[in-house]
Amino acid sequence: MALQITQSKGVFHLNGKINSSTVRSFIIYFEHFILKNKNTTINLNEIKEIDSDGLKAIETLIAIAYRHQKIFSFIGYNAKDIHEHFKKN
Repeated sequence: MALQITQSKGVFHLNGKINSSTVRSFIIYFEHFILKNKNTTINLNEIKEIDSDGLKAIETLIAIAYRHQKIFSFIGYNAKDIHEHFKKN
């Protein structure tokens, strides 16, 4: 399943997988919004799979936001697992 991205009320809703086949377009898509806006929020409720490449992609976007003094955040049921991953590492 490809990664589908929709936007509602300033929040991006992701549906599908963030994995090795989708990370390149995922990073390119969100890097644009991070640089253009002060705050970028993604909702991970409908993410079916996130592999190690997907976690690295999120880490890359966090670094881009930090470097440009922007806010990049993720919310949703799956967000807790991702927060835990970054706490451990």
